[in-house]
This record gives sequence, structure tokens and C-alpha cells, in this order.
Amino acid sequence: MDNLVWIGWCILGGILIVAEVFTSGFVLLWFGIGALVAALAAMIGVDSLAVQFLIFATVSIGLTAASRTIFVNYFSRETSGDSLRTGVDSLPGKIGTVVSSSRGAMQEGAVKVFGSTWTAYPAEGETALEAGERVRVESIEGSSIYVRRIDEGVDWRAKELPESE
Repeated sequence: MDNLVWIGWCILGGILIVAEVFTSGFVLLWFGIGALVAALAAMIGVDSLAVQFLIFATVSIGLTAASRTIFVNYFSRETSGDSLRTGVDSLPGKIGTVVSSSRGAMQEGAVKVFGSTWTAYPAEGETALEAGERVRVESIEGSSIYVRRIDEGVDWRAKELPESE
């Protein structure tokens, strides 16, 4: 009966590998491979079930730890400095047009940047915004942007894509 233990390890390995398809953790594959290695050990003559289990556990845990290290080091690595900014994070430095002049105590206006209209306030030291002025986004706070006027002589198209109005 002991010479058929390898079949049990093969069945366990197959079940774990197939179960990996239905999970998102990417762990069962390594335990399935560990079970197949234990089956190979049983086939070549390792009769002790404790030694087979030790082989299964060692291979499974080793492969899991190695894959986690590889995933952390190579696939979730953050790039330094030149990371791709998207959405609201990409707004600072962009050029927009004031579409609604400042009003109220906080000098609230509206600025259109790349087709989206934002509640805008003049940056510190700026005067009230006037409709039609070109501004550069300085910072973002919540859903509002703080802008600073740019010189009309600046060729803003050299660095920014033209916005669709």
C-alpha cells in the first residue's frame, strides 16, 4: 500500500494546481508543485510519510517565499521621480483658461483645463481672476485648484497640448 502513496500526492498536486485557476492569490500553484515533488520522492523510494510531508512543506513554502520576493522586487517597484501622473495628480503645471471671473470674498472663479471646468482661486499674491486670462495650475486642494497668471508672451504650446474648447 505504501508504494501507492505517490498517487495520493499526485492527486493532491493536481487538485491544488487546478484550484489555483479559480483563486486570485497565486499560492495554491506552489503547494501543488510541492505535492508533485513529494510524489516524486515517494516514487523513487522515500517511504517515510513524515519525510514526504517535510519535502512537500519545504518546497511549497520555499516557492511561495521566492515568488513573493520576485513579485515585490520586480512587479510592484515604484519608479523614482519620473512616475506617470494621471487624473487630478497631473494638473499642477497645466495651462488653463479662466471661464468665470472671480467673485465673492474668496475670489472664487472657474478655470477650464483640458476640457474640465474646475473651481479656481487665485494663488497667494495674485489679484482677482478675469474671464479669458491664461493661468497655470499651482496646486490642488480637494476639488479646487489654485492658479497663477502666465505671461501672454509665453509660448504655452511648446510644453502643453492645446485644450479642446
